[in-house]
Amino acid sequence: MTFKSPYPDLDIPKTNILSYLFGQGHVSEEPLWYDSKDPSRNLSPAQLLQWVRRLGFGLQRLGLKRGDVVMICTPNQIFVPVAYLGTVGSGFIFSGANPAYTENELVHQISNTTAKVLLVHPKMLTQILPAAAKAGVSKDRIFQFSDVANPVREGILDWRDMIGTPAQGDAWQWPDLSPREAAETVATINFSSGTTGLPKGVCVSHYNLAANVEQTIFMRYAHRPYPFASRPQERWIGFLPLYHAYGQLYTILMAIKLAVPVYIMAEFRYEDFLFCIGKYRITSLQIAPPILVMLSKRPETARYDLRSVKDILCGAAPLSRELQNECQRRFSVQINQGWGMTEVTCGALHVPGGIKDDSGSVGQLDPNCECRLVDEDGNDVEVGKPGEMLIRGPNVCLRYWRNEAATKECLDDQGWLKTGDIAVCNDEGFFWIVDRKKELIKVNALQVAPAELEAALLENDHIADAAVVGITLNGDEWPRAYVVIQETSRGKVTPRDIQDWLAPRVSKHKRLVGGVVFIDEVPKLASGKIQRKTMRDWAKRDAIELEKKGAKAKL
Repeated sequence: MTFKSPYPDLDIPKTNILSYLFGQGHVSEEPLWYDSKDPSRNLSPAQLLQWVRRLGFGLQRLGLKRGDVVMICTPNQIFVPVAYLGTVGSGFIFSGANPAYTENELVHQISNTTAKVLLVHPKMLTQILPAAAKAGVSKDRIFQFSDVANPVREGILDWRDMIGTPAQGDAWQWPDLSPREAAETVATINFSSGTTGLPKGVCVSHYNLAANVEQTIFMRYAHRPYPFASRPQERWIGFLPLYHAYGQLYTILMAIKLAVPVYIMAEFRYEDFLFCIGKYRITSLQIAPPILVMLSKRPETARYDLRSVKDILCGAAPLSRELQNECQRRFSVQINQGWGMTEVTCGALHVPGGIKDDSGSVGQLDPNCECRLVDEDGNDVEVGKPGEMLIRGPNVCLRYWRNEAATKECLDDQGWLKTGDIAVCNDEGFFWIVDRKKELIKVNALQVAPAELEAALLENDHIADAAVVGITLNGDEWPRAYVVIQETSRGKVTPRDIQDWLAPRVSKHKRLVGGVVFIDEVPKLASGKIQRKTMRDWAKRDAIELEKKGAKAKL
């Protein structure tokens, strides 16, 4: 069966994203983006729009054509919204690179996107320049990009030397897009983490962006105890990376539509994060589960005043019901989950704002969205039965960039996106994620969801973080846990203790027969997702060593 959103369809504008955001007349001169370390450095929507116009003029003067890619590589800073909207609104394509990328990863993204211009934070020049050279981008198309003017370094000009003057910006007009053009013009190429192979560029249109903003705003306030027009003033903290869809949606697009000030962190440091919440009286958090793990487990939490926080949205990775409820009780705050992926622009399901969920649900379908749950043969499953989620709606991406095979594999000709996530849905249209299809461990033909075991392990007071993966030993697959032990527990607990602790808490086939390994840190993406491919590589490496030891023991 096809599940539909319980909410009425929204009327979604099909226009240039700049017309969507700024086409209603007055543009506020009140600061919206603040540097969290120095709030005197800030930017208002009116200031942003002038910078956007000047950047649009400058990019066109460089000879860029519609559909050309501008890549940015910078830590979070208050001028990233300028680069994002100046690029997209001009009819070009924005692509953000992770500042932590290696040279080879940067070469891949520059080459794959065929980027024509690179906007690079001065701190990133030593990484970018050799990568750009290998990818064939000349120095005259690379510009230093930060919130202050920079002297020439290694022959690289500051971006202010490339853009138009204030007068040229005022005279510049962004291109009007017809409804069809808005639906077909690529706005951003964000890279999907995926589970196999190199990351894939996801093509998102202007219409996709407007749709997901409208959907997310609707779900955010759907059941709040006040009218939308009379909503209390919110304050957000912008630590989510702005090369990622989650950060872009909230820190840039929704902040403008809702007039919510955002205090931007250049990098995430836990105590700085806690300090900012107290100092700026942050009201709402958009986070991934690792932040809740920190809030729950780390002793620093108790030293800061977090009482200003009224609600938390958690997405980007699985969150256990137990951790969600523990934090709701401890901090007296509403924590709602959502579900999304880069391929749906950002999100497609949310627990509606105002509903206090304690079930671990990722919510109901956003307006205008549909979902099917299918088995391994592509047949629809019954209500309450697990199946792979297929999503269709105005927020589903156009395609993968220059990857027709991947597009055909994930997007069918009826617009259904194969998500790779296994979910169940109840009679009220609430969904729960079991796990990713490719991450499921099979033990004697029975499926084991890593997220379930990870959630169970995090209930152990000795454990700060955990990741579970399958390990194949002598042809049989078993769950194996890589565990970060609390500092105070080091030397007091053994891997065998963890195995024995978990054994009575799970079914026999879910026990950690593959072993437990203590590690310093679970490898994760900036979005909070565990790097499953890295974990599988570790398990393959360990399997070889374990089988060697087993072979020697038999001799």
